[in-house]
Amino acid sequence: MTDTAQLLRILDIMKALRDPETGCPWDIEQTFASIAPYTIEEAYEVADAIETGDMTTLKDELGDLLLQVVFHAQMADEAGHFNFFDVAATISDKMERRHPHVFGDIEVASADAVKSNWEDIKARERAEKSANQEAGLLDDVPAALPGLSRAVKLQRRAARVGFDWNAAEPIFAKLDEEIEELRREMRAQNADKTRLEDELGDILFVIANLARHLGVDPEAAIRSTNAKFTARFKWMEKNADLDTLSLAEMEQKWEQAKSQSR
Repeated sequence: MTDTAQLLRILDIMKALRDPETGCPWDIEQTFASIAPYTIEEAYEVADAIETGDMTTLKDELGDLLLQVVFHAQMADEAGHFNFFDVAATISDKMERRHPHVFGDIEVASADAVKSNWEDIKARERAEKSANQEAGLLDDVPAALPGLSRAVKLQRRAARVGFDWNAAEPIFAKLDEEIEELRREMRAQNADKTRLEDELGDILFVIANLARHLGVDPEAAIRSTNAKFTARFKWMEKNADLDTLSLAEMEQKWEQAKSQSR
């Protein structure tokens, strides 16, 4: 079967699944909103497969993610908005437009120059979309992004007009300041949960900014730490009956787990 035939095959499969009379009841009742969480979940599973370096799993997870695109496109086609091929045409147009150094006559000297040019083109696109109203620099940063990822995007946009630290070091002072504000809120009588959430959010926002200045993806960093914690905790479970240990004894086991993972 040719590559084109394989693509048409998955499109036909989704069309059949959504057929009102002969399709799958679960697929038929889905909406953009009900499918969106699965789309996000599949993107994370792709990222996880990349981190593990398992190419067989990556192929499988990319297929799951492609299915999400096909699903959304089929529902849009049914509603008369657009179809899968419109999606492909739109991203193709966008990629050519945003790579004038490849598909046009613009010359760039480095990857940094490419990135800068990319951001300039995106800024012009935002301005064109908002031709009848004043376009804000942060307007199109998706609200549905994971919190730390969105924080980095917001900060990166603000940095384009100079609202940013010049280096990572001064951010530590800001982090200390935000931590102290959280401590004050914790010490307050009848500490308000909303205020605690607000102060903790400020700390996380500063940490995201620090990660950005260090060139570290905070989402990748926390995923790595989650994986490390999971592996060490599993070692503890395997090598001790945790229900019988005190916290001090569990901390000793934790140190042993850390030494095993080094």
